[in-house]
Amino acid sequence: MVNKTPSLNLPPYQTNLKTIGSTVKIFDTLRRKFVTLTPEEWVRQHFVHYLIEHKGYNSTLMANEVALTLNGMTRRCDTVLYAQEGLVPRMIIEYKRPDIALTQHVFDQICRYNMVLHVPYLIVSNGLEHYCCRIDYETNGYVFLEDIPAYDEL
Repeated sequence: MVNKTPSLNLPPYQTNLKTIGSTVKIFDTLRRKFVTLTPEEWVRQHFVHYLIEHKGYNSTLMANEVALTLNGMTRRCDTVLYAQEGLVPRMIIEYKRPDIALTQHVFDQICRYNMVLHVPYLIVSNGLEHYCCRIDYETNGYVFLEDIPAYDEL
């Protein structure tokens, strides 16, 4: 299975894979269950582990596939990071498969989700490229950061 998964621009980690019938599943530590392994899920699991193991993010403050209502329709944020104080959303992370370019369309999608959650940080990643921006609600602007911030820098 490892040879069929794409190489990413993220640190490797010890994945927990299993095959059920013809479906390969990967263990999602945030949802605490096995989920179908897709190219996007491969990116999500690597990015979540990167945040936890290399950037000091607390797994108990993160959630995958967070439902929200936007224009009367249910949508799902790929990952949401919460602050310890009152579990207020602090960051939305949107993942794409490695062969999907991170275009304006991807940023528009995460910005629509942010119309509901109003977080100060947005990240998009396809596993090869990662972009993080900080939203400044006082000036209605944003700044792209050179690196993904450590949790204690948020």
